[in-house]
Amino acid sequence: MSLKIGIVGLPNVGKSTLFQALTKKEVDRSNYPFATIDPNVGVVEVPDSRLEKLAELSHSKKVVRAVVEFVDIAGLVKGASQGEGLGNKFLAHIREVDAILEVVRAFEDEKVIHVNGKPNPASDIETIQIELELKDLETKEKAKDISQLQLLSSKPILYAFNTSDKDNAKIPDIPNSVSLDIKKEFEISELDESDRKELNLASRLPELIQKAYEILGLITFFTTGEDESRAWTIPKDSKAPRAGRAIHADFENKFIRAEVISYEKFLEAGTWSKAREMGLLRTEGKEYIVKDGDIIEFKI
Repeated sequence: MSLKIGIVGLPNVGKSTLFQALTKKEVDRSNYPFATIDPNVGVVEVPDSRLEKLAELSHSKKVVRAVVEFVDIAGLVKGASQGEGLGNKFLAHIREVDAILEVVRAFEDEKVIHVNGKPNPASDIETIQIELELKDLETKEKAKDISQLQLLSSKPILYAFNTSDKDNAKIPDIPNSVSLDIKKEFEISELDESDRKELNLASRLPELIQKAYEILGLITFFTTGEDESRAWTIPKDSKAPRAGRAIHADFENKFIRAEVISYEKFLEAGTWSKAREMGLLRTEGKEYIVKDGDIIEFKI
């Protein structure tokens, strides 16, 4: 399934730097408002150590990870809903994504322009929220069928507070948030894996990607074998036939049953055949609710 997360925020808060750290794509990170006009798009693999272990146990020739698409959207400013700073165009880009990753500046730097003069995380969050709600109000006034509206303010939001060790900015205590030094994350992303280990540098980007995945209400199930081990993305609380659709429509339409084992039980067995011998495989029908980490073999 195609998943898009829009990176939004005020100008010069670190959106494009974060996008580049996540996607390894070169983008314009100039220190002035609206350096990004057309959105940058990049596909990011969802880190999952379980998949690596499955591939190792199954001696898989190929590993296919779940992915999320990140969209770097230009900075919004107060008055964006009325067209300020080309706001209408940028708000339209937000309408096309499934969730919002809002970057909030929580660092002081006189060399980096802040559109309101000085960073104020709580106020900056309020500015973005108000603009989304004002645009939704305009949408509702123009709409004939309210139930089909894709309201901007109803999209799930993950907040990324861009801070640094030397700053003591007051960060609001809100759910669905991550604090990280985006400049440092970008520098880490530029290093080879061996250099990261040698310097003992740990990135918080995997945590951010996982949280973005979670706010979309998604879980992962796996298939594994000698040919490949693969992570599949489905909505939480999906029944077995719906999970099969992630692989192919026939797996849903012609579903008979599924053989299922949890990731933990598979590790205990080591192989699919050993799991069968140990009686760890379960046969599940159409009403089975797939759990995160299930390893499934579909019968159609």
